[in-house]
Amino acid sequence: MGLKNIDNAAEKKGSLIVTIWQFVKFIVVSLLAMIVQFVLLNTLQLIPAIKELYTQDFSWWFFVYPVAVGGLGYFIVSNVANVVAQIVAFFVNKEKTFNSGANIAIALPIYIVFTIALIFFSAWLNPTLKEVFVNLGLNEALSKNIATMICSAVQFFLYFPVDKILFHKKKEEK
Repeated sequence: MGLKNIDNAAEKKGSLIVTIWQFVKFIVVSLLAMIVQFVLLNTLQLIPAIKELYTQDFSWWFFVYPVAVGGLGYFIVSNVANVVAQIVAFFVNKEKTFNSGANIAIALPIYIVFTIALIFFSAWLNPTLKEVFVNLGLNEALSKNIATMICSAVQFFLYFPVDKILFHKKKEEK
């Protein structure tokens, strides 16, 4: 039974079942996006030019990334990983989770504004949490990954309703 057949079967059962099925698919896509984010988070820091930036304090607006939490390097790595993961999630959720025919020219800018707001929030929360976990005695890598998991979970629960609204228009059958 293909994904399209399951989508059609869910449609016949009503909107609640459709939403539950979309949520299940959203979970899978979110896990894919999280894998992309974690791979980037843990590999970008190996690039020598970025590795050097871990020794530079970074403070701008309400973002405070002292060397103790990774400095400018951690700011760049965590945010690049987050942005790439959200780009992957946008297109996969639009096409597979919600089977949407929504106009990208309208949906993408709204998604980008929402994503920027969430990334700003995560860019503030992530180093704060990382520092808390380091102070609790966890090592840097584990602290960084736990902080990222928490930020990803917050984003997960906020993105589903937003995506459901943005991608409400179904694709027209060919």
